[in-house]
Amino acid sequence: QLQLVESGGGLVQPGGSLRLSCAASGFFLDYYAIGWFRQAPGKEREGISCISSSDGSTYYADSVKGRFTISRDNAKDTVYLQMNSLKPEDTAVYYCSAEIRITTVQTMCVKKIFGSWGQGTQVIVSS
Repeated sequence: QLQLVESGGGLVQPGGSLRLSCAASGFFLDYYAIGWFRQAPGKEREGISCISSSDGSTYYADSVKGRFTISRDNAKDTVYLQMNSLKPEDTAVYYCSAEIRITTVQTMCVKKIFGSWGQGTQVIVSS
């Protein structure tokens, strides 16, 4: 049974930082591409950052590029999303996802080609 559990969300002031973690179990993480998605109230879920299973290549949405960094530690079965310079518009529920890589990581991220999802962790950026 594939399982992903997000953690690390919370309330942070604008300009602050958070590091989200995604703990994986039930599968070999090194075989899977991993994506971070977010969904703000009233909006569709969007792919913000994804990382390849093979060479570590990454994709970032323009809205987070330069502020967020995705990384993976296969030995610990964990994927991270370091979020810096947070803005109020970053407020959302953040989800991690996993899927065997079938195309470019950018395409997988934009098209949401992922089959396994976590339950999400809430991030609120507010003064």
